[in-house]
This record gives sequence, structure tokens and C-alpha cells, in this order.
Amino acid sequence: MPSDLNNSPAWVALQKHQAAMTGTHMHDLFADDTARSTNFEASCGDLVFNYGRNIITNETLGLLINFARQQDVTGWRDKMFAGAPLNNTEDRAVLHSAMRDPHSADKTVIATHEKLKQITGDIVADKGITDIVHIGIGGSDLGPRLVYKALKAQNITHKTLHFVSNVDALELTNVLKKINAASTIFIIASKTFTTLETLTNATSARAWLIREAGQDAVAKQFIAITGHNKKAQQFGIAPDNILPLPDWVGGRYSLWSAIGLPLCLTFGYDIFAALSKGAYAADTHFKTQPLERNIPVLMALLSLWYRNFWDYRAQAVLPYDERLKYLPVYLQQLDMESNGKSVDRDGNPIDYATSPVIFGEPGTNGQHAFYQMLHQGSDIIPCDFIFCADESYHLEGHHDKLLANALGQAQALMLGRENHAEPHKNFAGNRPSNTIMLQNLSAETLGTLLAIYEHKIFVQGILWNINSFDQWGVELGKTLARDVLEYFEDDETQNLDATSLHLLAKLKD
Repeated sequence: MPSDLNNSPAWVALQKHQAAMTGTHMHDLFADDTARSTNFEASCGDLVFNYGRNIITNETLGLLINFARQQDVTGWRDKMFAGAPLNNTEDRAVLHSAMRDPHSADKTVIATHEKLKQITGDIVADKGITDIVHIGIGGSDLGPRLVYKALKAQNITHKTLHFVSNVDALELTNVLKKINAASTIFIIASKTFTTLETLTNATSARAWLIREAGQDAVAKQFIAITGHNKKAQQFGIAPDNILPLPDWVGGRYSLWSAIGLPLCLTFGYDIFAALSKGAYAADTHFKTQPLERNIPVLMALLSLWYRNFWDYRAQAVLPYDERLKYLPVYLQQLDMESNGKSVDRDGNPIDYATSPVIFGEPGTNGQHAFYQMLHQGSDIIPCDFIFCADESYHLEGHHDKLLANALGQAQALMLGRENHAEPHKNFAGNRPSNTIMLQNLSAETLGTLLAIYEHKIFVQGILWNINSFDQWGVELGKTLARDVLEYFEDDETQNLDATSLHLLAKLKD
């Protein structure tokens, strides 16, 4: 039975309103409301979210809030924080936020942080350890990789951190060339301890370590973060070097769990705690602020507004800060793997759009890559501009030029330029964007930013009535990859399509 969400009263009201808004230009909205810039703004700590540059009025906002109430966003939010099994296809709770809650009484949360402190203290104090190699993929890689890039310029690093995620042998080989076997700790991050890419890389790293330092080195120099202790021990990892990853922490939401270990070993536990503190501030904001001033709710509603009522199919994430280089790809996974669904939470097919395509590039680099399409392309793509008020490095003129470009591009998208004598130099404008301003990029403000986006994606899923916490499409691809591997081993042809067999035959020629 098809989902009937797009025939609901609040949805129909938004459809009618969108039709009435067609032809409305943002420059007229600003002319009509001189306080628009402050009226359409909300904050969480040092994070300011300004959404005045959107094709919305107070009436639009009221209708969107009404839709959020119809979908019981606050009720679902409370269920999530209470530990209800919101991931209904796997019968799992969604409690990654508990990992950053300083008041949590959960034994797993307490034990995880105690273990993180203990291992961090031991390894940071060991001057014989110089390098950490973190082996994971997806959420267990992207979160630590993003934070490491964002914070390493502003914080003391106790160890050098390397990441290995791609099963392409080049990535691991390049890392192994840089390290010394006797002074390196390897971390394997895999919830199931069966992830093909991660286990392939880990097995090769183990073989290298044994060749360089002997069999006994594996138990001493490998650490596992997993939900399957037995498999980690069978791999050769000592029980004391295994940290838990409970099933109620999804991979792409796992940064706050033991997956944060490489960050602890690099920056120290206190920096990781500050990251978690900032995320907890976002949790508190999400739980306590009314919908009209709730940043994750507002962000999700704006995404719904454009995706479902204006048919805008993508969203650009544009951090004007080199330290946030990995934020767009991190949010790609967080958003598209969570909400790239075509059935509702009850398994009914849906006939309305869900996740937009997420892409982006930091700083002014993107301006010389894809901004032409943002300004004059046939598709309109809403944008998130993100920047810090404080400069990270004090080279005269650089930060001013960076901010000038961020603000100038957002203004150009909104205003456009009309009536130029040369038609190709005309810009229609009226292209929406949000602005997120951080005072600085401390661990705490970074934690707030990431958790705000997490909650935004959760709210989107509730608005669309989908399960944001499974990823069966990804699982199917993994299964078929194993079938191809079997063909390599014994020429079996089951489950392989004609094109795969054709290409495999060419590979064997």
C-alpha cells in the first residue's frame, strides 16, 4: 500500500502555498521586512544559523512547523533519546547521543569512556609509540578523519595519525612506507568485524607487522573497536585491547563512541571530551528549544521545502575553512545513506522525494569548480555556507578575503543581476542559501556543528516517515561483491549478471 503522506492536510497546504509563492523574489522579501536578517536567525552556543536568504515568509514557516507537528517530530525526538527501537528493520535503539551525555548512567557508556581514558593515558605516555594507523571505512573512518583534519592545526598532537579505508592496496602500502613497525599501533574499527575492506586491510597490516616485528607484536600493537569480541580475539587481538561498539550506535553516528579512540591518542582525551561536550550542547538545544527556534528542525524543514515542493534535487555544503575539508563527504554519507530510501518505515512504497544529492568543496576552490552551475545552471541548488569569524592563521588579508568570498557568493546567489546588455551576463538570482557562522573552530564548536547536522537528518527522516538508521541498499552491494569474489576463486557463475560475466572473462584473458 503506497504511503499517503503527500495527501495529508499539512502537505496539501504547503503545496498550495508553494504555488502562491511562485514568482516571489527574495530581494522583495528583504525590502518588505527590514528586520528579516535577525528575524530569521537562531543560535546554539557560538553557532549562529541565519536562514533569511530563503524563499520563505512567516506564513511559510508556520506551515512548515505545522507539518512538523503533524509528523510528531517532538514525539519521535523524545523516543530517540529514551532509547526506543526507532531502527525498526533491525529492532535497534538509536542512542549514539548517549555516548556524549555526561550524565549517562548506562554501564556501556561509562565503561567505554573509562577504557578510552585508560588506553589513551598508556599510549600517550609511551614515548616509544610514534604512529597510529586507523583502519576502518564509512562512518568509522569519515568521522575521525574529519575531526583530525579540523583540529590538528590548532592542537598539540601526541602521535601521528594515518587513515586506511580504501581496499585499493595503494592506500595501505603508502602508509606502511611511512611507519616503523616497532613504534606503531594499529586500530581496527569494524562493528561486525566482517567488513570486507577493513578486514582485508587489517589482515595485510597484520602480515606486515609479523614480518617486521614477529608474531607477538599483534597482541601488543593491535586494538579493535567492535561489537564482536570473539572475532577480534580470533584475529589475534588481546582481550584488554578490545573496545565495545554497541548495536545501538550506528556506524555513521559512531564518532562519539570508542570510534573516537584515534582522536584521543592524537590529541588527548580532554580534546575528545570537548568535542563531545559541544555535541551535547546541540542535543540539549534540540531537546529544549521550541520548533520555531530549533536549528536542526529549521534546517530539516527547509530541506523538505525545497526537495518536495520546489523539486530542487541537490544541496551544496560549502565550508569556507580548509580545516573542514572533509565535512561535505562526511555529510554525504550521513544524509544520503540515512535518507536515501524509497519505502516508508512500514515498508510501503513512497511517491515523494527523499534525500537530496549532497556535495561540496571547501573555500574558494569550489568557486573555480562548480559555482558557475550554482549561479546560472538550469538546476537550482540550495547551499549551506559555513565559516568561522575568527581567523585560524594570521597572514595579512587572507581571512578577510575568505569571508568576503563566502558572503559575496551567497549574496550573488540571492540577488542575481538583471538587465545586463549581454544576456550571458544576466543572473536570475533568487537561489536560496543558509549561513552557519562559528566564532571559531574549537573542538567544542565542531562537536556542536556535527551534532546539529545529525539531528537535522533525523528530523528529515521523521518528516518523510522513513527509517534513517538502516542501509539495506549498501548491504546488497556487499553481498554481490562476495559473489564476484567466489567467481575469482572457482569460476562459479551464480548470481552474476551477463555484463559482470563478460567483464570478468576479459579480466581473465
